[in-house]
Amino acid sequence: MTPDVLTTWQAYQRMRVLLNGQINRELSRETGLSEADFDILFFMEQSPETSVRSVALRCGLAWEKSRLSHQLRRMEQRGLIEKAPGAVIHLTEKGRAQIAAARDCHEAAVRRYFGDVLTPEQLATLTAISDRVVANLAPGAHH
Repeated sequence: MTPDVLTTWQAYQRMRVLLNGQINRELSRETGLSEADFDILFFMEQSPETSVRSVALRCGLAWEKSRLSHQLRRMEQRGLIEKAPGAVIHLTEKGRAQIAAARDCHEAAVRRYFGDVLTPEQLATLTAISDRVVANLAPGAHH
């Protein structure tokens, strides 16, 4: 690994860890939701249907089956979701209210710690970098 790659990788990791931690602490403090809660509720809220099959949720979030199962059980106990026969998950009214509040909190934190700190050019560059790295991770992308 070249020194440039190592320095950039370490800076990226430091930013990713600190930024995620800051946003998730604020989200938890303001809404009581964890990052996992938010990810699931946000995915479900964005779904065109009123319910989501757990396999679609698992694939959409790229989670392991056991991780999703444990998280859904905890969320059901807290009244955020309901499980129905056929591995179908429904967002409850409480879940809808929680994600609405959390979405506003999350967007404000992302704007404050990320969007407002970078120039439009930096945002465009980071998007291009992210797209390139993700495309290289796709099956069949390695030579």
